[in-house]
Amino acid sequence: MSGAPSLLDRVRTRLAVQPGPPTRAGVAALVRDEAGGLLDDDAVLAAVREAVDELAGAGPLEPLLRAAGTTDVLVNGPDQVWVDRGAGLERAAVRFPDDAAVRRLAVRLAAAAGRRLDDACPWVDVGLPDGTRLHAVLPPVSGATSLSLRVLRRCELDFADLAAAGMFPEGAGALMRALVARRLAFLVTGGTGSGKTTLLSALLGLVGHGERLVLCEDAAELTPEHPHVVRLLTRPPNVEGAGEVTLRDLVRQALRMRPDRLVVGEVRGAEVVDLLAALNTGHDGGVGTLHANRPAEVPARLEALGVAAGLDRAVVHSQAAAALAVVVHVRRGPAGRRVEEIGVVRRVGDLVAVYPGWRADGGPCPADGRLAGLLFPDGAER
Repeated sequence: MSGAPSLLDRVRTRLAVQPGPPTRAGVAALVRDEAGGLLDDDAVLAAVREAVDELAGAGPLEPLLRAAGTTDVLVNGPDQVWVDRGAGLERAAVRFPDDAAVRRLAVRLAAAAGRRLDDACPWVDVGLPDGTRLHAVLPPVSGATSLSLRVLRRCELDFADLAAAGMFPEGAGALMRALVARRLAFLVTGGTGSGKTTLLSALLGLVGHGERLVLCEDAAELTPEHPHVVRLLTRPPNVEGAGEVTLRDLVRQALRMRPDRLVVGEVRGAEVVDLLAALNTGHDGGVGTLHANRPAEVPARLEALGVAAGLDRAVVHSQAAAALAVVVHVRRGPAGRRVEEIGVVRRVGDLVAVYPGWRADGGPCPADGRLAGLLFPDGAER
C-alpha cells in the first residue's frame, strides 16, 4: 500500500484472528483504527479503498468489476484476464503474481458467500453479497484456477426509457401495454444479454398500483417502478450444506402471500412445475423470463424443465397450454435490444405450440397467431 506498506499487513493480521470472512465495513474500520492520526483524510480514504479491494473485495479485479458497462470478468490463469464491457471479450492488463494468488482470491470470494472451495470441493457457483455471480474451478479439474464473474446490473430503465431506446418497433409498445392491462400470463424469452430482465422490469412498472407484485429471484435484478413490491431471494447452502432456499421454495411461499402478479425472475429449473400450477389455479397475470433462441422453442424448453422435475410430458404441455397466453421474444442485435416477436400459445392436439402473432420484420403470421383478439377483444387497438 503506497506510503504505508505495513498498514495492510497489520490489518490482515487482525483479520486473521476474527471469526468469519472479512466484510467491507470491518476492513474499513480496521484501516481507520490502524492508521490513527498518521494519515490525512485523503490518504485514509485511499488506504481504505485499497485494503477493502484486497481483503474483502475482488482484489486486482475490483476496478474491472466497478467499471461502468462491465458484464463479465474472466480469469483463465494468472496472466490471462478478460473483460466484457458490452462489446465482446477483450484482454485486460491485470496480472496476478501466480496461480496461488488466483486461488486465494477464489477461496476468499467463495467463503464470503458461505461456500467451501478446496481440493475436496473444487468448484463453486454462487452469488456474492453484492449480487455478482461467481463460478470458480480449481486444478486439476482445470488447468489453472479459473474464475468467471458475472456483474448483475439492476434494471433501472422504465418503459418510456426502453421506448426511446428503440426496444418497441412498429407498434410493439401498444401491444406490450395491452398485454399487461389484460392480465395475460406471459414469458419474456431471449438469449443471454438480450434484455429479458430489463424488459420484464419495465413491463411490471405498467401494472396498476392497486396490485401486489411478489418477485421470486436468484439475485435482486428486477426494480419495477411500482409502490407494492415484495421481493423473495434464493439462498445457497452454507458450508455444511444446509440452509438452502431454492426458487421453487420461493414460488411456493409466494402463492401464500396473496400475489396479484406472481413473478419469477428466471424460469430455469423445477420451479416451472409450481409456476404452471399457480397460473392454472387463479393466479392470472403471472410472468417470468426463460432462455430460448426462438419463441417456437419455448414448448421444448418447458418440456425439458418439467420432465426433469418429474412431470409427464403430456402433463407439461397440458399445463402450459392452459397457463400461458403469450411469449414475448427479445433479441440483441447491431442496433441494440428490441422486441423481435410476440407469439401466441396454442394447443395442438396433445401438445402446445407457439405461433407468431406479431413480428418486427413485418413477416406473415398464421391464422393461429390471433394476437389482436387476445389483446384487444373489443376490436379497438390503442
